Amino acid sequence: MNAKSAPLKTYLETGRKRVFACALEWPGWCRSGRDEPSALHALFEYRSRYERAMRGADTAFSAPEDESVVIVVERLQGDATTDYGSPGRPPAADVQPMGPADVERSTAILRACWRTFDHAVKAAGTKELRKGPRGGGRTLREIILHELDADAAYLGKIGWEFKPDSKADPVERLRRMRAAILAGLTAAAEGKLPKTGPRGGPRWTARYFVRRTAWHVLDHAWEIEDRIP
Repeated sequence: MNAKSAPLKTYLETGRKRVFACALEWPGWCRSGRDEPSALHALFEYRSRYERAMRGADTAFSAPEDESVVIVVERLQGDATTDYGSPGRPPAADVQPMGPADVERSTAILRACWRTFDHAVKAAGTKELRKGPRGGGRTLREIILHELDADAAYLGKIGWEFKPDSKADPVERLRRMRAAILAGLTAAAEGKLPKTGPRGGPRWTARYFVRRTAWHVLDHAWEIEDRIP
């Protein structure tokens, strides 16, 4: 069986209004729909965009050619976060520890997602993005600042302390944030961060941190691409 016909393991997160379908082994490849079939179809439809994003990442990703290879291995009950528009429940596989090879692979995937975002920002340039339902019509600068805010919040979810410099240029802030993400990922994978927060709630696992971070940056990279006039 070649790579393009191998089973594509996915999991579903189902809320009242929205369903997310996510590729289990490929962080960042996650799309939504109103129901299971539409979510799975949307995921498959983005296969070529995800393949382009992964180019140069040495991840051996090859987009499947037939939607029949998509299989669901887990179903999760969503919540308000799901219906709001973000995946919010980690799959069972994300509790597994990460070894050095896992961290190396995750780093490559994150860097690939960041390159895709940066290329989209560069392509947009000084153009005014088209208005539309995605992001409530945010400007390019607003999307970048939103990305920074989300990354900072995600770092807090694993317990990594990082104080972004709000006065720095957004491009420089992205550079510093990404360095912090990789440092936080390594620390979390090595078990150097507390597994619970100050109030006793569970922290995100290292695997889920990668999954959410990759999803968020790719989602907005593709938003920018879609809104460039």
